[in-house]
Amino acid sequence: MAAKKTVRVKQVRSAHRREASQRATLVGLGLNKISKERELEDTPAVRGMIAKVAHLIEIVS
Repeated sequence: MAAKKTVRVKQVRSAHRREASQRATLVGLGLNKISKERELEDTPAVRGMIAKVAHLIEIVS
């Protein structure tokens, strides 16, 4: 069985004064504080969430 692909993301900007849907997307990704990192499974749903808040996060690896 092949290893699942993952993507590591880090929050680099605050969710303060952002749309509620963008704040909710960050929470859905497991991010809620600046400098917090998460390793997530690389699925189309996660990629869509990343695209929605791309201006607040960065791909670490």
